Amino acid sequence: MNHNLFAALRAGFPEDLSECAVQTADGAALFYTWRDLELATAKIANLLESLDLPVGSRVAVQTEKSVEAMMLYLAVLRAGLVYLPLNTAYQSTEVEYFIANAEPAVVVCSGRNFGWFSKLAFTAGTAHVFTLNEDRTGSLLQRAAHHSDQHTPAVKSADDMAAILYTSGTTGRSKGAMLSHGNLLSNARTLQSHWGWQRGDVLIHALPIFHVHGLFVAIHGALLNGSKMIWFSQFNAVAVAARLPEATVFMGVPTLYVRLLAEPGLSAEACRRMRLFVAGSAPLLAETFKAWRERTGHTILERYGMSETVMLTSNPYSAADGERRAGTVGLPLPGVVLRVMNERGSTCAVDDIGGIEVRGPNVFSGYWKMPEKTAEEFSTDATGQRWFKTGDVGKVDAFGVVTIVGRSKDLIITGGYNVYPAEIEGYLNDMPGVAESAVIGTPHADFGEAVIAVVVACAGASPDASAMVASLKARIANFKVPKRIFVVSELPRNAMGKVQKNLLRDEHKALFAAA
Repeated sequence: MNHNLFAALRAGFPEDLSECAVQTADGAALFYTWRDLELATAKIANLLESLDLPVGSRVAVQTEKSVEAMMLYLAVLRAGLVYLPLNTAYQSTEVEYFIANAEPAVVVCSGRNFGWFSKLAFTAGTAHVFTLNEDRTGSLLQRAAHHSDQHTPAVKSADDMAAILYTSGTTGRSKGAMLSHGNLLSNARTLQSHWGWQRGDVLIHALPIFHVHGLFVAIHGALLNGSKMIWFSQFNAVAVAARLPEATVFMGVPTLYVRLLAEPGLSAEACRRMRLFVAGSAPLLAETFKAWRERTGHTILERYGMSETVMLTSNPYSAADGERRAGTVGLPLPGVVLRVMNERGSTCAVDDIGGIEVRGPNVFSGYWKMPEKTAEEFSTDATGQRWFKTGDVGKVDAFGVVTIVGRSKDLIITGGYNVYPAEIEGYLNDMPGVAESAVIGTPHADFGEAVIAVVVACAGASPDASAMVASLKARIANFKVPKRIFVVSELPRNAMGKVQKNLLRDEHKALFAAA
């Protein structure tokens, strides 16, 4: 039996391939039929196969969001290779690490980045570099046009790797989570059933496609169900609100809901056909949850997942299964087992707070080329069951409902993107005149959390905050760059000498209160 994820998604296409699969919603409106997806992915898959790549070769991709970029992802699956998406905000220093670590056989980048991107790739030993632009140009499509539009999906087992998603590390070293065809397909099928996907559903796709939410949860859901997507290359609150009457499903990070609430065009009438609003990737404020229900008549469904596991829990879809409660992420999905453990290694009692561990068919196998880190992040119980330690802190109530109360290792989630302070602190500490630094997240009405830094100057030095920000913007993704940098004489410490970031958070918690 072929467990190739593409084959399963292809089986979800409607019988009439001339129907619209994707309609672009910004710029010149374009219609892509299901046949277009079938033939274009075949051409790209045949191009990749013509390169005679070793089994398990990685294809690293950093391009702007486009339907063709989605086709590339599907073609990589179809050819049996491993897809490696890279955030479009990553700068050359970050990309250099990913390419050196993943050793991709193929790299695809935006044409405007070809100069520096290809240099990094060729230096690392990558043999093939293609370009793909949001206006349907680039060498990838030019080369693929000469290949056949007929292709049989590569035969893969459920355990074969389908994708590597890099997730930031607390030491500043990113980890590549290895996800299999089985991991991704099991989760897609579970969500199709659990969220009541039905014939005639239309998804507004306004998320990036370089992480779990937009790439796996949204795209897999629509394709597996044979549902049309209204495709936004970038989120635009005015334009999205205008298209809501045509749709039934919308998925977004909390920031998108905050911005939609600011639009006069958002109303119960505009949402009359909507069946489901899903929020995730960051905590949804209770005020946003309440305001959305009052404004639209719909209750947002919050869920919980991560790069290593795709989706883990979900608030109920059907009212018969219970209410959607603000501040909670619902029950474990079918097939997922979740437990909360205390520092002694015992299961927490009801409503006690501890570290969240999970297992299930959706849980990844480990981190790319990091066996020691993989061993650290898994535990084995007395029955031999393997549990992934998520690093999140939470509790489970008497009804099994999960609440995330914090994150270990000081993870900051800003606008749905993960930022690990240690990575930013490493860059700051290397700057002239900086003795040490502490990076924290502070409440922000739009982004959920904003990144700020507190820096201690070396004796006799006077580092300039604006110059430090400018330096960081040239080296790392913009969402990681602190919105404010404060220069102080010392950082607060406890008796053991550890920096007390909680005191810094309290000091700066009102910094963006008026944002």
